[in-house]
Amino acid sequence: MRIKILCQNRVGILRDMLELLVDYGINVARGEVGGEHGNAVYLHCPNLMNLQLQALRPKIEALQGVFEVRKVGLMPSERHSLELNALLGALEFPVLSIDMAGAIVAANRAAAQLLGVRVDEVPGMSLSRYAEDFDLPELVRANKARINGLRVTIKGDIFLADIAPLQSEHDDSEALAGAVLTLHRADRLGERIYNVRKQELRGFDSIFQSSKVMAAVVREARRMAPLDAPLLIEGETGTGKELLARACHLSSPRGQSPFMALNCAALPESMAETELFGYGPGAFEGARPEGKLGLLELTAGGTLFLDGVGEMSTRLQAKLVRFLQDGCFRRVGSDEEVYLDVRVICATQLDLSELCAKGEFRQDLYHRLNVLSLHIPPLRECLDGLEPLALHFLDQASRQIGCALPSLSPAALERLAGYHWPGNVRQLENTLFQAVSLCEGGVIKPEHIRLPDYGTPKPLGDFSLEGDLDSIVGRFEKAVLQELYQRHPSSRLLGKRLGVSHTTVANKLREYGVGKEG
Repeated sequence: MRIKILCQNRVGILRDMLELLVDYGINVARGEVGGEHGNAVYLHCPNLMNLQLQALRPKIEALQGVFEVRKVGLMPSERHSLELNALLGALEFPVLSIDMAGAIVAANRAAAQLLGVRVDEVPGMSLSRYAEDFDLPELVRANKARINGLRVTIKGDIFLADIAPLQSEHDDSEALAGAVLTLHRADRLGERIYNVRKQELRGFDSIFQSSKVMAAVVREARRMAPLDAPLLIEGETGTGKELLARACHLSSPRGQSPFMALNCAALPESMAETELFGYGPGAFEGARPEGKLGLLELTAGGTLFLDGVGEMSTRLQAKLVRFLQDGCFRRVGSDEEVYLDVRVICATQLDLSELCAKGEFRQDLYHRLNVLSLHIPPLRECLDGLEPLALHFLDQASRQIGCALPSLSPAALERLAGYHWPGNVRQLENTLFQAVSLCEGGVIKPEHIRLPDYGTPKPLGDFSLEGDLDSIVGRFEKAVLQELYQRHPSSRLLGKRLGVSHTTVANKLREYGVGKEG
């Protein structure tokens, strides 16, 4: 068990605490001083039980200068280590810490993969085994300053290395402790430049608004962004829900704080729960002995984006309701209450109101998430802005590939405009990147636009003229609803598409049995 003792910083106070613990036969494995002004003592007591703590608490709090005793999940150093590991693990490029003897002290997962070993096998390995003609310690001694973009060869591959010396406040070579080495593949330099340029536009400026409908959505989002309340973003796959969520975060008072994202639909329930809420020390077999911080804690003060919230399990829905209501939660395998200030933005492809009606989504969670809401239209409803958007993606693709900007032929544009875009803006961007890579004559032609046929809307076909007018119209009406329901799978969304009320569409769907197959 780990305990936190809020207290004054006086001489002898730690001795008084330890004497009490000795009287109860409690062993202290580790102790740390923390708090904003050194006003807290943290003790790790592996054999301390809950009943013993209940008996000890009033005695410790009776000591002069002690204010409060409480259980905590982590020591400060453990929390710092978890946060550092989480940040390094999230980096896609290799990062290594090297000492002045040329030995690797630590490395992230990407670096271990580069070297072909496990992360726990890295410490103690010599960098010279993998780097050709590269004496890092000598380089650090000679320069004593940061070096960017140094060309190095590691395991036969060329990298551009950024080297940051680890040096104390004393400006001499004896104070050098080593360096942190960050590696970037030289053959992906163009992609790095593209990604840097892509980040130059931040917030709502990064959202292309050539379509009148999309421009209206962004105007709504700008008004909602500063409001510190949950936000629900609805839209099909590939419409840019996370991009809009990031823009709302950056335009809010939390814009300088962390933004974390989790795709609830992409993970099984147990993994999604530990990723979101974390777990306590030794929570389950195979868990880290020190536990793990969840995204909620890593996002403290910032914004958490939950994609695919409509596919979140019932158990996670219940925990999320409690957090939205009380601002607190418990890590998996822990009974410690954690209180946080985090704004939640959710996104879904599904109609949550309809899921609530079916009992597949908690109504109390829906009402807490739906304080503010935005609907992003699909690309097929924004074709008035297709040409400038396509030219924008062509410019991005040519910069990333490193080729001249091609033009878009009228026939190619017509092919783009005639497609139904089930993958929306993301699919358009990928399609045009491929077109630029295939184009050799400086003009994008229809043959460069490679689009899959799956999900292509089929014509409604010929209809029998048997029967009276009501029968003929009824058959046609059913076919229309069957066709459009595939792209607007709820009575509310379909009502918006057809310009009629939710009730009218719901009655028609029930009458023709459309949607019951799912």
